[in-house]
Amino acid sequence: MRIAQVIGTVTLSKAVAEFRGARLKLAVPLSLDDLQSSDDPQAEPLVVYDEFGAGEGDRIMLSEGGEAAQPFHPEMVPVDAYNSGILDEITLDL
Repeated sequence: MRIAQVIGTVTLSKAVAEFRGARLKLAVPLSLDDLQSSDDPQAEPLVVYDEFGAGEGDRIMLSEGGEAAQPFHPEMVPVDAYNSGILDEITLDL
């Protein structure tokens, strides 16, 4: 699981039935350096399945790959990244 920042919303002209009730967000995974600075993150953005209503600028918990599909088991949902939760606060103890 990684931390990511939502940078936008993905709009589909046609969606698969498994995506009903959720939105797709565009999020950038954050490195430790990104968490410590106020600069824009430089990683490649991902399309994330979001059931929690994350907004632009929110930091989220990001699951990827096979772990991203686990909330839907035993159904097959075509997702590669899943928003596991919205973070209220991040504390770094270095």
